Amino acid sequence: QVQLVESGGGLVQAGGSLRLSCAASGLTFNNYAMGWFRQAPGKEREFVSAINWSGITTYADSVKGRFTISRDRAKNTVYLQMNSLKPEDTAVYYCAASPTLGVVSGMNEYKNWGQGTQVTVSS
Repeated sequence: QVQLVESGGGLVQAGGSLRLSCAASGLTFNNYAMGWFRQAPGKEREFVSAINWSGITTYADSVKGRFTISRDRAKNTVYLQMNSLKPEDTAVYYCAASPTLGVVSGMNEYKNWGQGTQVTVSS
């Protein structure tokens, strides 16, 4: 049974930083692309960033240059380092796993999801 558990969310002032973690279990980590998505109140869930097994990454334009995704194979964990946070980054952030060797941004590509972690950026 695949489990994805996010942590690291919280309240931060604009311009601050947070690092989200997602611990994965029940899967062969290196066979999965990992992604981060977010959903703000009243809005649809949107893609944030993804990383494939070899470390190739992709980002949404809205976070490019501010967020960095990485993965630790030894810990079966994926991270999202978020710098220069803005109030519009406020959302529930979800970790997801896709059984593909490519780097993918479409929600339909992801089969397993975490429960989400709240990130709130105050102005």
